[in-house]
Amino acid sequence: MPEMAVETTEAASANGVSDPVLLEPKATVLAREDMLSGKLTLKGPGQVLGNFNGEIECDGDLLIGPEAHVEADIRGSRITVSGLVRGKVIASNRLKITSSGRLEGDATVGALVVQEGGVHYGVIRVHPEGIPDTPLERLSQIPAQSTVVTLRPAPNAVGKVRKFWGEFF
Repeated sequence: MPEMAVETTEAASANGVSDPVLLEPKATVLAREDMLSGKLTLKGPGQVLGNFNGEIECDGDLLIGPEAHVEADIRGSRITVSGLVRGKVIASNRLKITSSGRLEGDATVGALVVQEGGVHYGVIRVHPEGIPDTPLERLSQIPAQSTVVTLRPAPNAVGKVRKFWGEFF
């Protein structure tokens, strides 16, 4: 299976000699009816619209379509989840979970967008300064940090004033 196809066509120039013209590379697509398992490495943009099981690495934008069912660890730059994804996700730039998207697994991202109706079960670590160079297996072992804030009641200023003035009256 070619990772990225580049089409060339012949275009006639003004002097009658044909020049090869390079067209934009097409996105790799796994169609709705397709099923694939294994390791999928994409050197450009890609779309998974069908069923996939395994591991995905994508250098370009990756779209998981609304009817897709993906059980895989995914690593990419900009990932959009519109279907079901079960597995760990690392998005160095941005992870977007659309209103029809569902992510079941931990994610490490540079930025996060979740539209109303989008679902996530797991831990999301957001690193706006850039994702550390930590292997995928190690990221799941790092405990998530949570901040616990204990609220104490504010001192009652009225009671202090009454106490103070009560000493005089």
